[in-house]
Amino acid sequence: MQAPLWRSRGVQSLVGVTALGFVSYFLTLASLPAYAVAGGAAESTAGVVTAVFLVVTIAVQSVVPAFVNRFGTGPVFVAGLLALGVPAPFYVLDDGVAWISALSAVRGAGFAVITVLGATLAARVAPPERRGESIGLYGLAIALPNMAAVPVGVALVLSGHIGVLSWLAAAPVLGLVFLPALLRAAGGREEPAPAGNARAAVRAALAPSLVLFVVTTAGGGFVTFLPIDRPGGLLATAALLLWGLTGALTRWRAGVLADRLGTALLLPLSVLVGAVGLAVTGAGLWWGAGWVLLGAALFGAGFGAVQNLTLLRAFARAGERGTTAASALWNASFDAGTAAGALLLGFAYGAAGLPWTFVVSAVVLAAVLPLAQAAARAPLTRG
Repeated sequence: MQAPLWRSRGVQSLVGVTALGFVSYFLTLASLPAYAVAGGAAESTAGVVTAVFLVVTIAVQSVVPAFVNRFGTGPVFVAGLLALGVPAPFYVLDDGVAWISALSAVRGAGFAVITVLGATLAARVAPPERRGESIGLYGLAIALPNMAAVPVGVALVLSGHIGVLSWLAAAPVLGLVFLPALLRAAGGREEPAPAGNARAAVRAALAPSLVLFVVTTAGGGFVTFLPIDRPGGLLATAALLLWGLTGALTRWRAGVLADRLGTALLLPLSVLVGAVGLAVTGAGLWWGAGWVLLGAALFGAGFGAVQNLTLLRAFARAGERGTTAASALWNASFDAGTAAGALLLGFAYGAAGLPWTFVVSAVVLAAVLPLAQAAARAPLTRG
């Protein structure tokens, strides 16, 4: 019987670095716009802070593979941890949108490095036959801080403790302690990949990344507009909590199932579960709260599993020497989809209302099933 993978020193180091990096991100995700509004910014401009962060993140993600080829995984990862953590204590100096956005731009560059290289190393710290389990533990190290840090960050700002928030958001610096063991377990410096190999890896990872983009677009709209449409009571809070909980569980366990069963059935099934869940959520806004909660749980289950399985497929199709390029594309698709959901579904919400927006989004998810089946096929390239 195989020993649990989480007992591996490399996996423990991966979880430590990942959790510290994402705690910083989630602590400030919703709290910084609130901090700006408390400082006098208009509510309509507070979202600029998050937009700047994500735009810089997506831009830098595209060049991380080139930086790794030039400088090596270790130095680039160190720079990312410092860029994400070191500016955070300086938020306390000013609550203006311009100052917060400037610091967030630097931190967005650091976050880009953490996301790309964290996913890449998650694929390297375990044997190939247990890669899905490793990626699942990596996803769990992201999902748990998500559930805890977002409300904590908002509570700290609303209670006037921006100083505490700022120093807690410097947590990625502590990740430097775990980095040497992680790099040793992952095999040290990545062998530079030729430019043609990187382009081939991107093409190979395109199908699963497009599936992820569509699913995260739906997710971005879900988390953005459900609280707006149902501002009173506990329905939106409970639905988002269930969505996050089931997503965390399936993002973790889907990898273990993929190691045993493969992804040919699991990836399309996960997309279908997500589509059904989103449709039930939309209809539940007409039918009653119980249906909304059921739909949120199902959508979360599909959403979490798709994250794990698309990353696993992106790596498998890109080959061993294409993991960093595939990770960059996958992460950019995730962040771009989240941003697109908040923007594009906002137009649909304004025109047709939230129930129809969710139902139509579910139909779009179902239409992605053929692409999910194609993404789950055998690798196109081998490293």
